[in-house]
Amino acid sequence: MFLVVAAAVVVLLHLYLWKRVVKDTTRTARWRRVGTVALAALAVLVLATLALPRRVGVDVARWFAWPGYLWFGLMFYLVVVLAVLELPRFAVRRTVATDESRRLFLARSAAVVAGVAASGITATGVVSALSAPEVRRLTVPIRRLDPAFSGFRIAVVSDIHLGPLLGRGHTERLVRMINEADADLVAMVGDLADGTVAELGHAAEPLRDLVSREGTFFVTGNHEYYSGHQQWVTELERLGLHYLHNTRTTLTRGGGRLDLAGIPDVTGQAFDDDPDLPAALAGRDGAAPVVLMAHQPVQVASAAEAGVDLQLSGHTHGGQLYPFHHIVALAQPAVSGLSKVDDTWLYVTNGAGFWGPPVRVGAPPDISILELVRR
Repeated sequence: MFLVVAAAVVVLLHLYLWKRVVKDTTRTARWRRVGTVALAALAVLVLATLALPRRVGVDVARWFAWPGYLWFGLMFYLVVVLAVLELPRFAVRRTVATDESRRLFLARSAAVVAGVAASGITATGVVSALSAPEVRRLTVPIRRLDPAFSGFRIAVVSDIHLGPLLGRGHTERLVRMINEADADLVAMVGDLADGTVAELGHAAEPLRDLVSREGTFFVTGNHEYYSGHQQWVTELERLGLHYLHNTRTTLTRGGGRLDLAGIPDVTGQAFDDDPDLPAALAGRDGAAPVVLMAHQPVQVASAAEAGVDLQLSGHTHGGQLYPFHHIVALAQPAVSGLSKVDDTWLYVTNGAGFWGPPVRVGAPPDISILELVRR
């Protein structure tokens, strides 16, 4: 279903581009044919990039994923800029309706402006996506936090998205940055890879070198289920990471306690792996605060009902491609950063990688260091 919807959207967007960039800007049939063939080829490239990686494998997908996703990002911003230019185009349409030369000049000017603007935005977004993530540091006041845990630091990393475009070097850089932050605990909240362990296990190996006082804990995201989640769970446990599957662990320090719980992503429901927050919190001492790892922010509704103090999430990529942020906000209670639902804090990281186009606009990648303090 996703591929059917994606294919329909890709075709419609390319038809719009054909109308504005090819048909409206050309006078001769020859150049119109050239533009038509080029846009058709690019549309096929995008469709292949979306549909084929899981069928041909990561190694083969690398050959067309780079050009395919780069064009996808450029296409997105071409459409956005051209859509914005529809307003002035509409305003002057009547004044040039009977003048073919002025209509052609207007169409070509809009195409040039869109091309220059979209190229600049996309290039800036590529630099942001491929650069080292920002290290974001925040303080979160937690009720009932024992003084012994005041200053406790959690490194939150999500949406690493190893795959055709991001490999072992990406993981090594993240591990180095997290270790330099000297956190008490590392929380990986899903979407590590877009591919199988056989294809990407080598790229994930540096995770064994993560260092923190309490260890590294992880939960599944939606992309784990598309890539064989049980294989990845087994592999990450082999690398020394701790899986929180509808369960929790109690951390102790100087007589104080802090519960860390984790549940699968909601996508697990389609794979007989349902999130079960009551099971994760069963038997806990209500006097100790609890931090919940859950991939999607939308899971905070259940967390707030259960009295969770802080939920750590990812999934949104911070919107990744502005103005896509506004669409993400329709499906999630928060897109990025720290917010509150009832008495539950919700922190959503932008993620350390990207999905699809290697482009981030208005949502730089990050690793987040949350310092817990007593409220």
